[in-house]
Amino acid sequence: MRNIGETARASGLTVSALRYYDGAGVLVPAVVDPVTGYRRYAAEQIRAARLIAGLRRVGMPVAEIARAVRELEHPAAVRKRLDDHLVRLEAGLADARRELLRLHTLLDLEETPMTRVTLSAADLTAALDAVRFAATDPIPDAPFPGGVLFETGDGTLTVVATDRYRLAVATAPATVDGPAARQYLPLAFADQLRRIGSGPLTLEIDPASVRVEHSRLELRTTPLEVDFPDYRRLIGPGGAATRRIAVDPDRLRELVTGAPEVRREHAGADYPVTILAVGPAGELRLATEDEWTAGDDAHVAVNREFLLQAVDAGGSGQLLLDLDGPVHPLTIRSAADDSRFSLLMPVRA
Repeated sequence: MRNIGETARASGLTVSALRYYDGAGVLVPAVVDPVTGYRRYAAEQIRAARLIAGLRRVGMPVAEIARAVRELEHPAAVRKRLDDHLVRLEAGLADARRELLRLHTLLDLEETPMTRVTLSAADLTAALDAVRFAATDPIPDAPFPGGVLFETGDGTLTVVATDRYRLAVATAPATVDGPAARQYLPLAFADQLRRIGSGPLTLEIDPASVRVEHSRLELRTTPLEVDFPDYRRLIGPGGAATRRIAVDPDRLRELVTGAPEVRREHAGADYPVTILAVGPAGELRLATEDEWTAGDDAHVAVNREFLLQAVDAGGSGQLLLDLDGPVHPLTIRSAADDSRFSLLMPVRA
């Protein structure tokens, strides 16, 4: 038998801890002197006391420690309890890391203004899907690297993509906290966001980085240094010559794919062209190459593949096409959703 001091030294527990675990019913002494109250522990209780000391150091709750002591004669059960506690510790550590990152962000706010955007992941995915066709995959040494512009507004997040021959814009509703932000993000990062799933999503945007948090997923990227064109100059109301035509997307696809091919070449690449015009009743029609080359101001020609991609990105509802002459971009809008539209640069005859 060992007294409480000897048991403390042998187990690594303090005398006060042994008294606490006695009172809690976790490790009751083998003998307590009825007169002096001195506690004495049997030799086999040292093993339990050492287990308690170790579990205490790793933060196991008292109730769990008591169960482990009762299971001491069944090592497999104790090992299972240890493994379960390790899983809880690892999950808690991951949560602590995320919380510490948030705290670092809060501390950095005074030095680096940060904008926090909260929105539906599904809304962001839909917006990115609507502009993705206008973004060019990165090419080494290209003057305009592939990416997507992210821009905050009053209760909105707008995404814009362009390769200078076509441009697409889409807006999603969002809660925006902080100063207005405008960053051009790598295309690979935007593609990751398109696959992120559903549920709430948070973007934290500062001049040097963008961080995305969604469920237990965290993504980071560095913005690209790009002089992005002022797309607003291209999306204002058309001029007096603008012809706005409503068309069903399936009907437009039939017209485009069924027309004789007109081809042009640019930078050594051959591509098909679609020539749009307005019919006598104000309907959309396809013009011939002869009409186009004659210089009629009623025609606008665009890359056929770009046009079909823009139609697909516009959704299933009716589309509105703005034809503003042969030297102005063709604008394609959704009649049901004015938060997204595309521009296609004209092809010269």
